[in-house]
Amino acid sequence: MSLKKIAILFSGEGGNLEALIRALHKKSFDGTTIEVALTLTNNPLANGIKRARKFGLEPIVIDHTLFPDRETFDTVVTESIRAHEIDLTVLAGFMRILTPIFTEQIRAINIHPSLLPLFKGARALERSFESDMKVAGVTTHMVTTELDSGEIVDQACFSKEGLDFEAFKAKITQTEHTLYPESVKKVLLT
Repeated sequence: MSLKKIAILFSGEGGNLEALIRALHKKSFDGTTIEVALTLTNNPLANGIKRARKFGLEPIVIDHTLFPDRETFDTVVTESIRAHEIDLTVLAGFMRILTPIFTEQIRAINIHPSLLPLFKGARALERSFESDMKVAGVTTHMVTTELDSGEIVDQACFSKEGLDFEAFKAKITQTEHTLYPESVKKVLLT
């Protein structure tokens, strides 16, 4: 039985954080056990802190506002991840644009609320909803220096016809919570 350790980085509510912990933490797949060895947030007020604690995981808080620049912050985050000997870092609503200090040293996966390469960057959810497309969805991708441009791991889509914005957001969230754990397993186990 081998062990793969993941870090989950988050900034806000922690919905994807909790879905990942529930689906993966201390669970075995094909002879490999996945452990959430680190939870980390840049936001000392993030609700995800409470969610992680429900599972006995105490998040490390590294408040980005206490650093003079992105590079210094990314250096501290990178050092923390390395200290925990992490196999894969999972960005779960981590609302920071990462510098090469992070992206060139840390193997990481991200989830994005659109069918990339469409609607990269900010307001992807709103832009996807407002588009003329008949379908929408989410994408998991490897993290690179270029925002939302890494190799696509997986995608899931659904028809958006008849959905108002609140129902659309709920469908995106539901799709993320299903797709993301599967994508993490795919990256770790292949």
